[in-house]
Amino acid sequence: MAGSSFGTLFKLTTFGESHGDSIGGIIEGFPAGFFIDFDFIQNELDRRKPGQSSIVTQRKESDKVQFLSGVFEGKSIGTPIAFQIKNENAKSDDYSHLSGVFRPSHADYTYSQKYGIRDWRGGGRSSARETASRVVAGALAKQFLKSKGIEIFAFVDQIGNIALSKEEISALKTNIEENNVRCPVEEKAILMEGLIKSVRKEGDTIGGSIYCKCIGLPSGLGEPVFEKLNAVIGQAMFSINAVKGVEVGIGFDSITKKGSEINDLFNSDFTTQTNNSGGIQGGISNGMPIEFRVAFKPVATIMKDQNSISESGKGIILKGKGRHDPCVVPRAVVIVESMLAIVLLDFYLRNKAYS
Repeated sequence: MAGSSFGTLFKLTTFGESHGDSIGGIIEGFPAGFFIDFDFIQNELDRRKPGQSSIVTQRKESDKVQFLSGVFEGKSIGTPIAFQIKNENAKSDDYSHLSGVFRPSHADYTYSQKYGIRDWRGGGRSSARETASRVVAGALAKQFLKSKGIEIFAFVDQIGNIALSKEEISALKTNIEENNVRCPVEEKAILMEGLIKSVRKEGDTIGGSIYCKCIGLPSGLGEPVFEKLNAVIGQAMFSINAVKGVEVGIGFDSITKKGSEINDLFNSDFTTQTNNSGGIQGGISNGMPIEFRVAFKPVATIMKDQNSISESGKGIILKGKGRHDPCVVPRAVVIVESMLAIVLLDFYLRNKAYS
C-alpha cells in the first residue's frame, strides 16, 4: 500500500488498522541527542483519544504508546524511532453487518475497487484511528520546534452555524483545553456543545472548523513551485479524515477584496502591518505567524436508517450501529497541530541543509 509515508528529512510512516492488533509508526530524521518528554507525548495522545467526554465516541482506549527503537537514556539517538499503540477496545462484531455492504460517503466502495478487498471492521486503514500515530510524531516535532522558539496551537472556531467572530478569534490561546469542545470563547463553547449533543440525540452528525496558528517561525521556510509551504500544509491537512477545505490567511474572503485592501504592507523591521497572507508569501514563510483554517465535514456514520447497496449492487436499508463521534472536530484539534508540526520540522531541517 503506497501513501503511508509523509515528509522528506523528517519522515513518518504509519501502519495498522482500526481493529487490528495495534497501530504505530516509524519516524526517520529526528535529530539525535534531544531529550524527549514522554509525558508530553502521552498528554497529546490523551487529547485525541476516544472516550474523553460525552460528545465523542465512547470507544475506550488508553492509547499508551510504546517506543521500540531510536531512544536511549531518554534521548533520541538519530536512528529510526519505532513505536506502537495497542488496540484494546475494538468491538469488531459491531461492524459485522457491514461485511457485504457499502456505507454512503465512506471509503468502503473506493477501497474495494482499488484493492479488491477491504477490512470492514471499523473502516480498517481508512479509520481515523490511524491519526494517533501522527500525534506521536507531531508531539516529538513540537518539542524540538519549541526548543527553537516555535510554538503551535489550534482551537475549534466553528461547529455547524455557531462560529467565532474575527474579534473572538483574537483570544487565541485562552481556555482552549478548559472545555470539551476546545473552543476558547466560553459562551460559544457552551452553544457548540449543546448543538453537538442535540445532533447526537437525533442520530445525526455535524461538521465544523479548526483555526491553527504558529508563532516564532523564521522566514525562509518552504520550497518554490511544487513544494510551497502552503501547498504542503494543505496536503497535510487534507490527509486528515473528514477534511474538506483549507484556507491560509484570509483565504476565500480575498475573493471580494481589492489588492489595495489586503496587501500586507511592510514595517521598517520587515514585519507586516497585517497578516492577510497567513505568514506565507510566494510559498515561503515571511516571519509572521502562520495562520490557517481547516474545514471538517460531518462524520459519515449516522445512527439513522439510510438507503445503500450491497457488494452485488442490491438495494438495502443500512442501520447505523457502533460507537462513533457525532462531531470529530474537538478531537481533531491536536491532529491539526501535529500535522503542522511535522511539516514545519521537515522544512526547518531542510532549510538547515542550505546553510
